[in-house]
This record gives sequence, structure tokens and C-alpha cells, in this order.
Amino acid sequence: MTPDAPEIIDELRDGTLWITFNRPLTRNAMTFGMYERLAVLCSEVPTDRSVRAVVISGAGGKAFAAGTDMKQFRVFETEQDALAYESRIDAVLEAVERCPLPTIAAINGACTGGGGAIAAACDLRIASSSLKFGFPIARTLGNCLAAANLARLSDLIGAGRVRELIFTARLIGAEEALATGLVSEVLADEQSLMTRAAELAALVGSMAPLTLRATKEAMRRTRSATKVEDSDLIAMCYMSDDFRIGMEAFLAKQKPEWSGK
Repeated sequence: MTPDAPEIIDELRDGTLWITFNRPLTRNAMTFGMYERLAVLCSEVPTDRSVRAVVISGAGGKAFAAGTDMKQFRVFETEQDALAYESRIDAVLEAVERCPLPTIAAINGACTGGGGAIAAACDLRIASSSLKFGFPIARTLGNCLAAANLARLSDLIGAGRVRELIFTARLIGAEEALATGLVSEVLADEQSLMTRAAELAALVGSMAPLTLRATKEAMRRTRSATKVEDSDLIAMCYMSDDFRIGMEAFLAKQKPEWSGK
């Protein structure tokens, strides 16, 4: 990747918009600019049938996306910084969910943190056999997922499994992801994954667009019918000593020593 290469690549091929996270040296860790660009692409995709489906993937062969780039958290000083961050991420995920076209996450390798949240917000998920999916924040950063994120994940794989994944900080492999319904297909490698993503995009793109749009929006509204107040929980985690300890330990490639404060 050259210094001036875009962090997100978007390309229209055969009626499919391909969105590729392009920071392979960081396992496609998401910058705020990448989040915002993803939201714009999903929000502004044309509905005139020039584009019929969207595929989201990661460059570099090792990761879909490995969460938010942690260096960006070092500027957090107040509760409002934390609340604004989670609100910003929630708006991005909602933009992915509200995309008027069918969205497919083609997941190769690591799909953790914010990357996992993006994949969960897509309509369909397929993966290669190298998939590692999860939210190991209880082991690394000591922050938390917003309530809307937890609800979205619980819809996919069940509340009990979400709780177990976060409490143990373990990652789901491809076969378990298939068995739990997190992904609908597992392919042998990245090449076959991307080939299948193109086929699946062409298939769903050939369906009645208003049927798909109405279905995904009705399901989004059903899940979003009850809003949960979680600002106190977000502030508790992001303003804690443990969050600073976890962030600096992760960046230094050390094990954090939690204080519970």
C-alpha cells in the first residue's frame, strides 16, 4: 500500500458496488475517516438500478477489519468524547443497515470490534475458512459495546452466546459461525470467497428491489422499536482508569493489569 492510497476503495463492477477497507498493514483497523466514508457510500448509493448490491470486504488477505484504530482513543478526555464516539459509530452502523440495496459482508480473516459490528449490520455474511470473529474488549481495551450493537448481535447469534463471547474474549471460527447462523456460507479461501460474493451479489441484485428494501427496513424498525439508555455505561467504561491501562497496554503489546476503577 502506497502512502497516498485511499483507506477505502470503492469500485462499481457489473452492477455491484465493491467497498474495500484498505489499511492492510494495520489489519484494516478503522479510522474515523473510514467510518464516515463507509456511511456516505451506503447512504448515497443510487437506487436507479445502476447499482444492485453492495459487497464490503478487506484488503491484504489477513483481515476484514480489526476494529477501530486505537490510537484515536488517546485524545479522549471527557465523557462527551466517549458518548460522541459511540453515537458516531452507531450512526455509521445505522447507515449500513439503512442502505437501500442489499449488503454482503465478504469476510476473510480477522473480523473483530468495529469490523464485527459492520459485518453484523450487513444483510448477508459469507466467510472464508480463516474467519476469526469476536469482540475481545474484556481482554484488550476494557471498553464496552453500545446497547444497539449488543441488540444487533443478539438478533444474529443469541444473547447468551454474545454474553459468553464478550465475557471470555474468545473468537469464533468459520465452522462455528456457520453453525450459529452468523454467516450463511463458508468458502475454502479468499479467492473462492470473492468469487462467491460476486455470484451472491448478482443473485440478490436480480430480486425485486422494493421487496428487499421493505423487508430489511421492517426488520430494522422491529429491533429498534425499544431504545435503551446506555450513556452511563459508556461513560463508566471509557472514562475509567482501566480503559487507559488497556489502551496503552495494547499499543505496547503488553498484558493489562485491571484495577476495576
